[in-house]
Amino acid sequence: MRRFTGIGAGMASLLLVAACGSGGSADDSGGADPVTVGVIPIVDVAPVYLGVEQGFFADQGLDVTLESSQGGAAIVPGVVSEEFEFGFSNVTSLLLAGAKGLPLEIVGAGNYSTGEQGDDFSGVVVPEGSDITDASGLSGKTVAVNTLQNIGDTTVRQSVEQAGGNPDEVNFVELPFPEMPGALAEGRVDGAWLVEPFRTIAMNQGGTEIASNLVDTQDNLMISSYFTSKQLRQSDPELVERFTTALNRSLDYAENNPDRAREAILDYTEIDPAVAEEMTLPKWSSEINTGTVERLAELALEDGLVDEKVDTEALLP
Repeated sequence: MRRFTGIGAGMASLLLVAACGSGGSADDSGGADPVTVGVIPIVDVAPVYLGVEQGFFADQGLDVTLESSQGGAAIVPGVVSEEFEFGFSNVTSLLLAGAKGLPLEIVGAGNYSTGEQGDDFSGVVVPEGSDITDASGLSGKTVAVNTLQNIGDTTVRQSVEQAGGNPDEVNFVELPFPEMPGALAEGRVDGAWLVEPFRTIAMNQGGTEIASNLVDTQDNLMISSYFTSKQLRQSDPELVERFTTALNRSLDYAENNPDRAREAILDYTEIDPAVAEEMTLPKWSSEINTGTVERLAELALEDGLVDEKVDTEALLP
């Protein structure tokens, strides 16, 4: 397990601090092309912050500003409207956008499950004293996810089905990740899909992890990706290629230098030191797992998130 160590700051707001890259414009960046990337202030995006810090984007003649948003719901329209040149989102959200005809294209991987049962950065947790011992016990119960009809309930359904339960009997409710540990402790939900650091917080409050839902869904599951608009790909393919080159270098650097990734995360999150010391990092890779995109597209159709299977070829580079 990779762990964070020696991290300061409080827990008043775990995912709070919006941060920027080198910023600016072509006039104050030595002639580099200004690029804005919509990101979410979570552990997953550490590589792109590292890439700015290490100069990987500058090496490609890019002056990058990282614009913090609450989630893909804001980032997707920002990319379509060209407010952002690039954005970060989970794969299912991009598939849903594709189903609506939005002209988007994946340009690079975001982050991956560790692939380790019980040692992933994501899992399903039940509260202290629960008699639920595996995901089959979630049938007929209330389970919190951060967004309904998205990657959370889709992957939790896989855990329930594989454990022998009926996923159609799970009552999913929507809660922000920071509220989930409290909801579990107070008995307001029977289980919750949690990502770090909230997974560790809930378990430190006596919760028990009963499933690694991302691992159950697919080996080597790519959770998220960076994307752009098809308009930008067509109008300035060279800019997209330079960004992708720098991004891939950043992803590989973060994977090979976890201590540097931990330091970068301090710039845009506030995490309690004790929690951070236990927290599991995701896996990062510069490889786009096309099989994941296809798998999540199949599940989106199976779960009724879309009316017909999304054309994954249109979404992939």
